[in-house]
Amino acid sequence: MIDPFGRAITYLRVSVTDRCDLRCVYCMAEDMTFLPRGALLDLEELDRLCAAFIRLGTRKIRLTGGEPLVRRGVMTLFRSLGARLGHGLDELSVTTNASQLARFAGDLAAAGVKRVNVSLDTLDAGKFTSITRWGRLERVLEGIFAARDAGLAVKINTVAVRGLNEDEIDSLLAWCGEQGFDLCLIEIMPMGEIDASRSEQYLPLSLVRSRLARHWTLTESAYHSGGPARYFDVAETGRRIGFITPMSHNFCESCNRVRLTCTGTLYMCLGQDTSSDLRAVLRSGADEAALEEAIRAAVARKPKGHDFLIAAPGESSGLAGEAPPAVARHMNVTGG
Repeated sequence: MIDPFGRAITYLRVSVTDRCDLRCVYCMAEDMTFLPRGALLDLEELDRLCAAFIRLGTRKIRLTGGEPLVRRGVMTLFRSLGARLGHGLDELSVTTNASQLARFAGDLAAAGVKRVNVSLDTLDAGKFTSITRWGRLERVLEGIFAARDAGLAVKINTVAVRGLNEDEIDSLLAWCGEQGFDLCLIEIMPMGEIDASRSEQYLPLSLVRSRLARHWTLTESAYHSGGPARYFDVAETGRRIGFITPMSHNFCESCNRVRLTCTGTLYMCLGQDTSSDLRAVLRSGADEAALEEAIRAAVARKPKGHDFLIAAPGESSGLAGEAPPAVARHMNVTGG
């Protein structure tokens, strides 16, 4: 699959549910309304779509959410996709908040998952509960260590939020080094209405990196995960740190990804509303050739880049001093 700008689309992110057992303050409102269960594709339909993408050249699939491990029966999908490893699919991975990971780490490894991305923004138990609104840090840490004990490589994903965890980046980097984990920092993105000002939350990673350079030796790494992160080797820990910078320095020119939601909507860009309804194609009785053609037609409409924009604190963006979100849907709808 080649998009209009010559980029090969080899990476599919699949949101298996919009539901999450946490309510992170930068991600969603506390009183979120989730989709009725009947609106979701069943796991067999998701598997059929993934198989079509693999036939069309997808080499990497990441299951996301919401929180993917709260979807009932989701391990059947992991096992089915894992059986395709070495038969068109090179990698199967998952992004999780780790709240359920202690239960599933062994099963994930048995299914063929080799690494997990864990969302973790602080190592302070009180602050963790504040950020997630009702999460428990000890449960997440239990899941992380269970994944490591099961032989899974763990990468910690941290959203850098001004005034919330910017004073913890050094300690997170040190902790990851001690535990044998890579760390990936992510800039906040304007997706969906939340109960806070994203212009006040936004922390450019160029600033974070310059601060880290005071205490750590960072050398650009040749490592590339296939995603949008730019990695640096950390001499003092022997691990890596990645920076995902959709706001301060976008990575659209090398984008190789599309995102499939739990309702069968295919989004060609995280920061655009360009989409295609694959559920309608699935349920129309279309054969595999027609399904593949629908996917190709969708990829042919992939935009050049996103429309994310966050005004600097204090700057007016046109609506009461705060820009509306670049896209109305929340991150949990599209998938991380």
